[in-house]
Amino acid sequence: MRFEMTRSYCARLLARKGLLILLTLASGAVEPAETTDSVIVPFSSGLPGTALPPPWRIVTLPKPKHPTQYTLVADAGTVALRAESKASMASVVHPLSLDPANFAFISWRWKISNVLRKSDIHTKAGDDFPARVYVLFDYDVAKLSVLQRIRLFVARKFYGGEVPTAALCYVWDGKAPIGTTVWSPYTDRVRIIVVESGSPHRNRWRKIERNLVTDFRAAFGENPPAIGNLRRGCRKRHR
Repeated sequence: MRFEMTRSYCARLLARKGLLILLTLASGAVEPAETTDSVIVPFSSGLPGTALPPPWRIVTLPKPKHPTQYTLVADAGTVALRAESKASMASVVHPLSLDPANFAFISWRWKISNVLRKSDIHTKAGDDFPARVYVLFDYDVAKLSVLQRIRLFVARKFYGGEVPTAALCYVWDGKAPIGTTVWSPYTDRVRIIVVESGSPHRNRWRKIERNLVTDFRAAFGENPPAIGNLRRGCRKRHR
């Protein structure tokens, strides 16, 4: 999977099950020393075979049996993040704090080696994709209904204290048509949007560009709050 952002966002990248994914990220000439909550660090600031450049980090479930393997590799003249997954999962997380009113657009490129034909975007059992990109928002918990707060409390007890109160999840699905958008089968606080589908472009770099403000309004019926920050949105994630 190859990935690049035109602006900086709280991004979580997830790879699962029997896949080879390459990903690169670029947001201008950013040196690691300049890292802040409003700057995203490109993978090209690292070297093939080394650890991910901070503050990128790999996050897994507690005591994972088969975590996805992430490595930096050379690809097409740049440095890519390669994810190798076989009945496994793990997330790559970058903390950020931004106002989407000023940074509305996100773009990336990705490439996958396989698709998941048995996936079903509408069910928990089928909630599996070759790759997905999350953008997390620092939505005010006080605006949630009582039932939503209870569900959020339970989710955070099980998955960790920073389960998002609102998120957009862009996916490469195995069969759902591009443009399909549904709520996650696990929560109505995560909107899944299919931006690539099937195998016609397997093993090819594909560029995606989205307007986060437009997508958030379509999903939640209001303007987006701040993109999640280090303290509340992205410090640690369990899924």
